Amino acid sequence: MSAQFFHDFPVMQMGWALALSLVISALGFIRSDWFISIGYGLSMTGLAILFEIIWWDHLTVLSAIQLSLLTFYGIRLASYLISRESKPSYAKELQASKQRSQHLQGFLKIVIWLTVAVLYVAMAAPAAWVLHAHQPTQVSQYLGVTLMALGVVIEMLADDQKTAFKAVNPDQFMQQGLYRFSRCPNYFGEMLFWTGNLICALQVMSGVATLLLALIGWLCIELIMLGSARRLEFKQEQRYAENTEFQAYVQQVPILIPFIPLYSLKRLKIYLG
Repeated sequence: MSAQFFHDFPVMQMGWALALSLVISALGFIRSDWFISIGYGLSMTGLAILFEIIWWDHLTVLSAIQLSLLTFYGIRLASYLISRESKPSYAKELQASKQRSQHLQGFLKIVIWLTVAVLYVAMAAPAAWVLHAHQPTQVSQYLGVTLMALGVVIEMLADDQKTAFKAVNPDQFMQQGLYRFSRCPNYFGEMLFWTGNLICALQVMSGVATLLLALIGWLCIELIMLGSARRLEFKQEQRYAENTEFQAYVQQVPILIPFIPLYSLKRLKIYLG
């Protein structure tokens, strides 16, 4: 049963991936919130580079693009988070983040460290499955890479637009650019990116363990994004409670997916983060 469960699962290579993820995400021991921020971005970059080294002889044009997108995603996210911390407009958020993580000590920190390291490997796993399978390029890879590229562009533009807006209007809510179509376009972009990464491997995954690991990684990040959007909804509602323009905005613009008339996640029961 165990052999069948782990059929075609590259145990040694994924062990190396977990070790690398543990080393990089250990940044969280310097500051707890880095487990899920800078450690997250750098882990994705490190894993993409490791997969390329391990399966160098299996690279195709599309798998190289998939790894490049993972690498770029991680570098961009980490650099964005680092630069954001130095901006005056983010000072309150930074202080709140530090306060939230102050209670994370000792054993709890170790649990979080181990959990996020495994999660990051699971999220990146579809890229490893594509390389390990060493099959001709599949239709799912074309679709997956396209969604990944679209997702990272949406997230990048949304972050840049909001950063520029908040630098000039720190006390106003953002409703320009991509925020005319979604109240959380950055989270939507990330959800799209990881969905594309999973789709890349749909036609090459074999074995229960490979499928489960990829699905768990994808499901967790999707639920984390839902939880992040839900948390932001409560926060903005409190901050702009007296702003009639904001009240009209939330009733007209979907909270997450553009053109899908879902305007609130308050009643959402299943989410992470």
